[in-house]
Amino acid sequence: MAIPSTSEEALRRSEKLGDALSSLLRSSYKPHERKTLRLFSAAEAASFLRTTPTNLRQAHNQEKIIEVSTKVSGRRMYSSSEIQTIRGQLEKTAKSKGAYLKKRGNSPMAVVAVSNFKGGSAKTTTAAHMAHKMALDGYRVLACDLDPQGSLSALMGFNVEIDFEGTPTLYDALRYGDPIPFDDCIYETHIANLHCVPASLELQTFEHETARVLANQNTWGGKAVVPFYDRLKQALASVEDSYDVVIIDCPPQLGFLTMSAITAANGILVTCVPGMMDVHSMNSFLRMAGDLMEVVEDNGGKDGVDFFRFLITRHEPTDGPQIEIVTLLRHLFGSDVLTNTLLKSTAISDAALTEETIYEVDRSNMTKSTYDRARQSVDACVEEVEQLILQMWGRNG
Repeated sequence: MAIPSTSEEALRRSEKLGDALSSLLRSSYKPHERKTLRLFSAAEAASFLRTTPTNLRQAHNQEKIIEVSTKVSGRRMYSSSEIQTIRGQLEKTAKSKGAYLKKRGNSPMAVVAVSNFKGGSAKTTTAAHMAHKMALDGYRVLACDLDPQGSLSALMGFNVEIDFEGTPTLYDALRYGDPIPFDDCIYETHIANLHCVPASLELQTFEHETARVLANQNTWGGKAVVPFYDRLKQALASVEDSYDVVIIDCPPQLGFLTMSAITAANGILVTCVPGMMDVHSMNSFLRMAGDLMEVVEDNGGKDGVDFFRFLITRHEPTDGPQIEIVTLLRHLFGSDVLTNTLLKSTAISDAALTEETIYEVDRSNMTKSTYDRARQSVDACVEEVEQLILQMWGRNG
């Protein structure tokens, strides 16, 4: 009897598991049901509007802003779309222009690539929270999922395996044969001001196709094509007038997709868990990225970035070994390491189990102190990145 090949064994098991997962997904799938966002309290709405609950209440009493729904207790509750409507109304009566309404003016669209060589570094968690927070803060945000696993797409409210059957995803805009307009791959999410370009497993095909293109002197079907490193950059340029900020979730590997994200970005955020193995992995990522991007730069594919920063994630501030690693990184890289860290928190990890961010999760499912600690950590990290973007735009925040 012939011994099955490794590929046959892997594919047979994949097909069996894939059929079972597909059956489970379809049995629970409700075609018209979409992810929704919880309502926010007056204090939360005020924080997104960069005002105080008192000022918000006065604006209601003076009928300067729309009225919203209330609880039985009489407390006002706000949807994300109502927060954006109120933002526009407050801007009209503000003493200084731009106090409430976020606009980049003639400055370039901020494109932030969140990347790391190693899985488990909270890369997707960081990207999702950045996208949610910045949209709620009033920016026009595009979340771009460059990871074929589609985890960011799931956090944006999509079931990629079902929602996009026969519907365009990111691969369709990047592919070498008959790419479609990038705008056709963009979808609204359950959060006002936030759109998403979803990924699917098909995106992995881009890696294989790029190898073929390079082997054929940058041609596809006998015709010259846009180089792999410029394809995402050109796609994003086609929608620049529609967005202020693009958040790219890179795959946990240094391939053609990650290199295209780095080329398109004017800001790079490397997530790092403060452990020895993680830091060794990050060092490998930086060295390999530097070597590979040097080739791209030599071919005119990359100018530079406005900021390159490290974000400490899954941080336990009282853990001795972590303290040593964080101290080392700050000593080596100084202000290139963000001041704030993304804390290791059950609130964040529990939210991820239901494919939610800290902004979506039901606060009643955890203690107030647990939620507040996680929320403050996430807010501080995103706001620090926001300041870097504002500096890029020539503003002080």
